[in-house]
Amino acid sequence: MNNETIAQNLRKTLEFYQEIGFEYMPFKAVTSNIKDSNESIITSNELKTKDLSLVTCHSSLNKEAALKALREEIGDCKRCKLSKGRTNIVFGEGNPNAELIFIGEGPGAEEDRQGRPFVGEAGGILTNLIKKMGFKREDVYSANIVKCRPPMNRDPEEDEVSTCMPFVQEQIRIINPKVIMALGRVAAQSLLQSKVPISKLRGRFYEYKDIPLMPTFHPAYLLRNPKDKWLTWNDAQMVLERLKTSG
Repeated sequence: MNNETIAQNLRKTLEFYQEIGFEYMPFKAVTSNIKDSNESIITSNELKTKDLSLVTCHSSLNKEAALKALREEIGDCKRCKLSKGRTNIVFGEGNPNAELIFIGEGPGAEEDRQGRPFVGEAGGILTNLIKKMGFKREDVYSANIVKCRPPMNRDPEEDEVSTCMPFVQEQIRIINPKVIMALGRVAAQSLLQSKVPISKLRGRFYEYKDIPLMPTFHPAYLLRNPKDKWLTWNDAQMVLERLKTSG
């Protein structure tokens, strides 16, 4: 990755943090003299987000630190009505350098209790799928469209999705995976901005900001409809093939 690309990626990150209220982003001092296209050298330990024209970044920018900063920005979120009934925010977890991200719709009861994604009964289905694909849970990254459990596990409502979407979008942007698997209707339709049913979306690749995205059934659906597990496995096999050919 060249310096110009690195600078563009960091600008996007800082623009995001500026939009959600950050004024400063802490970074360790850069030891090498990396210049941006305007030949300006970063020497400060802090970068003002409003001074975006002078932003650049060392190639070792830590994705884990960026995800941690995003989680801290979410804080004890009260941005939508889902906050009233939750126990824990379920941010997401896994490998910050993952080549594959699984995005679901929202936490269930066990996820809400533990503050971790996909740890309930449906999470067991996902874990088995990940293992069958040749990975461990810690090799991939998993998150949800909304970070708080909807009451009675109902679908997230439009205003709740729109409030939380910038955060999952930023998680995807930071990790920059080779492939996304969108689990279920809410995740697929939200990321693709589509109203097409998941039964018609699944089985083929789409593009999410130049990243291949495969919609498939949510693990909770497969608990109720185990006969359709083979369809999800077909989708997973296509994902594995794309990962092999993506270099």
